[in-house]
Amino acid sequence: MTTSTVDRSIPKGAAIGAVALVLFAIAGFSTLSVERYAELPPTEVLDRQVLRFADRPDGSVAVMRAGDGALIHTVPPGGDGFIRGTMRGLNRDRMMREIAPETPFELTRFADGRFELHDPATGRKIDLRAFGATNTAAFERLLNPGETRQ
Repeated sequence: MTTSTVDRSIPKGAAIGAVALVLFAIAGFSTLSVERYAELPPTEVLDRQVLRFADRPDGSVAVMRAGDGALIHTVPPGGDGFIRGTMRGLNRDRMMREIAPETPFELTRFADGRFELHDPATGRKIDLRAFGATNTAAFERLLNPGETRQ
């Protein structure tokens, strides 16, 4: 009697294709969100955080306040996929335009309920609510962190 093993690993091409599909969807939704903002009147800002995102050698992402450089959150390697995917898409746009990655982003909550991630360097605005409560919550904890998170 022979024993056979079945390879249950995901082919590299399929995994890359799945990631590309997710990033394409995020980019598409963010483009729709930008177009929708053109129609909205200005509203009061309730909270705003100006943030920088920096890749670390261990695969984590440091999230810092732009003004004083204080670390407010660390995205662990492989964690917070929505934050990683969103920032990857925005940074790809910056690289294509040859914009320095150190330029900060603005995370804002408005009185009318909008919750937006804005890249002042490119003008792109993403309505984070369009991606559901769970994904919005990933960015909400960056808005007003009660304490430094590691």
